[in-house]
Amino acid sequence: MSTVKLSVGETIWYRKLGAGAPLLHIHGSAFGYRNFEKLTPLMTDHFEVIDFDLPGYGESRGDPRPSGMNGLAEQVFEFIRVAGYRRVHIHGTSFGAMIGLTLAANHPEVVDCLVLSCFMARYDNAARMMRATWKRAAVDSGMEAVADLTSVAGFARGFYDRQHSDAQLASMREAFSRNTPEAFVAGTEIVEKTDLSSLVSKITSPVLLIAGDEDNMTPFVPAGSGVGMSRIQKMLPNCEASVLEKCGHYLVIEQPENAARLIKDFLDRSGSGKIA
Repeated sequence: MSTVKLSVGETIWYRKLGAGAPLLHIHGSAFGYRNFEKLTPLMTDHFEVIDFDLPGYGESRGDPRPSGMNGLAEQVFEFIRVAGYRRVHIHGTSFGAMIGLTLAANHPEVVDCLVLSCFMARYDNAARMMRATWKRAAVDSGMEAVADLTSVAGFARGFYDRQHSDAQLASMREAFSRNTPEAFVAGTEIVEKTDLSSLVSKITSPVLLIAGDEDNMTPFVPAGSGVGMSRIQKMLPNCEASVLEKCGHYLVIEQPENAARLIKDFLDRSGSGKIA
């Protein structure tokens, strides 16, 4: 486990596990690096996995830079360089997928392959309404309340019938509690203002999209006011998509084995080998 300082004073906490081509995980808007706590152990036999906390999350310090999603992508770009990497595979989920897409559009030189799970390039009005309730909960009741609200929308219905669902929910509450309401609200407001549609055509990396068929947060086919993965797939010539059955938004938690299988197969076929 290590930390690096960025040029504007942010401190980024990260860890590296495994060996092979580097794979950088970019987490969602409330988790921190623990978003990938079930997926990372399944990837380390193929890749050097880099998990980190965005500024304001977990053990990292600092704030998002101005200019919204572009500012966040610049922080991740600088982190990649300061941590000593030339090129990496990227897997971003949800909010992290939006950052990953922006990074790949603005800095294609650092991205080998791009995996994006559970996101929209532009949120539809239903997603905006959902996130408005989460922001109020963060301010009024704290991040553990946000964990409960997002879990209702984030998991497939069958998840709650699983033997270990209560333990997973407790782990989420603990992970969410490590992040400040201010960072969560700031990230959510960036998401609400963002439309990445114009950036999609700039992506030159091979892309894998992964969705859950019961994702109520960022469905594969959103309402007409949004731009989801179904449309993004059609916009990208070098793109594959997979929709996991009986799976919600938190697919890296619900079905980590299936996600790992898809990602490994895609990166093995599409990547350029050891790319650090």
